[in-house]
Amino acid sequence: MCNRIGTERGGLGGRGHPLGYWLFVPVTVLTIGRSLVHLFAPDGGAQSIATIPLDRMTQGGAEGVIGVFALWGLSQLLLGFVYVAVLLRFTNLLPLMYLLLIVEYVGRFAIGAAKPVPHLSTPPGATANLVFPLIGAVGLWLSTRRSVPATDEHAG
Repeated sequence: MCNRIGTERGGLGGRGHPLGYWLFVPVTVLTIGRSLVHLFAPDGGAQSIATIPLDRMTQGGAEGVIGVFALWGLSQLLLGFVYVAVLLRFTNLLPLMYLLLIVEYVGRFAIGAAKPVPHLSTPPGATANLVFPLIGAVGLWLSTRRSVPATDEHAG
């Protein structure tokens, strides 16, 4: 019995290229890591990472921004749990997760352009997030691509 990725556990259930699965692992880890920062950093990462000038706001305004970042962190954590479930059990949903990833990051750019948030400098995420739609597109392509079935060396 072959114990390839996608057969017994993990992988793509025999559909899609295994790299589509493995590309999603760091996306999942990063999503959960970001969520924990937003939930547990004293400023939710708003000023310390995103360079939003909380110290120039009223106390209530700063607390509101920090609260929104914490709510965002909870949403990211829940999405991260869904990502983990897809990786461990529901790998046939991987193309959908990549599609959601693309929509999320393209939506972030669109909302950011329509409703810009003041920053002291360009936040690292603004640059790093440019790669996520590309990762999503590559992952979507890989996860929907038919993988070549393994050959049986003993077949005659």
